[in-house]
Amino acid sequence: MRIVFMGSPEFSVPVLDALVAAGHEIACVYCQPPRPAGRGKKDRPTPVHAKADAMGLPVRHPVSLRNAEAQQEFAALKADVAVVVAYGLILPQPILDAPRHGCLNIHASLLPRWRGAAPIHRAVMAGDAQTGVCIMQMEAGLDTGPVLLRRETQIAATETTADVHDRLSVMGASAVVETLSRLDELAPEPQPDEGVTYAEKISKDEARIDWTRPAIEVDRLIRGLSPFPGAWCEADGERLKPLRSELAGGSGAPGAVLEPLVVACGDGAVRVQVLQRAGKKAMDVDDALKGWTLPDRLS
Repeated sequence: MRIVFMGSPEFSVPVLDALVAAGHEIACVYCQPPRPAGRGKKDRPTPVHAKADAMGLPVRHPVSLRNAEAQQEFAALKADVAVVVAYGLILPQPILDAPRHGCLNIHASLLPRWRGAAPIHRAVMAGDAQTGVCIMQMEAGLDTGPVLLRRETQIAATETTADVHDRLSVMGASAVVETLSRLDELAPEPQPDEGVTYAEKISKDEARIDWTRPAIEVDRLIRGLSPFPGAWCEADGERLKPLRSELAGGSGAPGAVLEPLVVACGDGAVRVQVLQRAGKKAMDVDDALKGWTLPDRLS
């Protein structure tokens, strides 16, 4: 099929790879514009942009698709279908209507649960036992379209958002290739009205660890915000980011360090396994604590 691919972050790259490997023609790749990044703040292309360049595919990165010129350029591609995964722009109706088979979105949740911007983070933070990917026919509403195909996976009690992210990326790539091969036989399934939840964008205020919360909530917060933006706390004024954790035995005043690095919570305790100190790389706790005297309490 002749496809317009629309995606931006690392999550989208395996999907582009899979579409090319399946023999589809990529008419054009749409992604977010390059933005300043790194210490030098030089413009850096998105992972999808870099991958498309390496594959010799044409790339466009409009700031908006709401103007008539951008919409005409899109329609002129005469695509059979657009495949959209974590693109980052709202698609107006003329864009949704332009491809012969419309626009298909790969969404990283079991819709209608966790519509919106941060479905993987929210699933881990909520303690969901299961998630997955849905191939959805896009419409004007936020992730409200009918589902053509869904694939499920379990979330282990120790997994981080990064762990689930990587697995769903591969699952989404496989699922959309299957969907395209069965497009004439798959019946769109409307989403039920019951069970709708919204995965709001992660706010900065959520990232600070409140050790007075139960250990199960603290553990989910740490794993759910790992690696980005990262849950954080302070030790004698230094910001720390625990990036992997598990529930542990023991109790004490909230924030008390029971042993390196088991921290008491409002109910129970959490063992931090991977830690990032300010200005340093993420490390296993044993390596992160070498040559450093940990205070008796984290705040």
